[in-house]
Amino acid sequence: MKTLDSANRVAKLKVDDVIAALKLKPGTVVADIGAGSGAFTLPLAAAVSPAGKVYAVDIDQGLVDHVAQRAKEAKANNVHPHLGSFTDPKLPQRDVDVAFIFDVLHHIENRSEYLKNLAPYLKPSGRIAIVDFHPELGPHKDDASLQVTRDQADAWLAALGFKKTTEHALYTDKWFVVYSR
Repeated sequence: MKTLDSANRVAKLKVDDVIAALKLKPGTVVADIGAGSGAFTLPLAAAVSPAGKVYAVDIDQGLVDHVAQRAKEAKANNVHPHLGSFTDPKLPQRDVDVAFIFDVLHHIENRSEYLKNLAPYLKPSGRIAIVDFHPELGPHKDDASLQVTRDQADAWLAALGFKKTTEHALYTDKWFVVYSR
């Protein structure tokens, strides 16, 4: 947890800039896929308050519990910590406006299957926002199994009826693309 929550790491995430780029409105439902320690979860919850909600999805029960505790301490009642699986977020409802995947897609083994299973949880107007490392610049540049390109994501999402609608240049080492149907 210390590494995930370190001030230096969190500052590099540019949380406020990312949330501003997503143009979230009160009442929006966000699925924070691979929420980890919750670096984005609470700021997302604040951005969609009071009527919105954030599913903080992770496959690690310890991280889900950690986010639940952080949300409780912050009185962020619109955060819904949720244990997903390696192939499906297993959300309780199909009401998501924005699926947010920050530095996580490269950790998912079968990415196209996961995205296919994620898509039905989105409303027809729902968006998928992905931020991930440029393969040649990321921490896994020597491990092809932990790399995802923009073109790969474009292809996987095009097969599901999504197209790139916005691209943001917030980082030098990462790409940030939003997809819509």
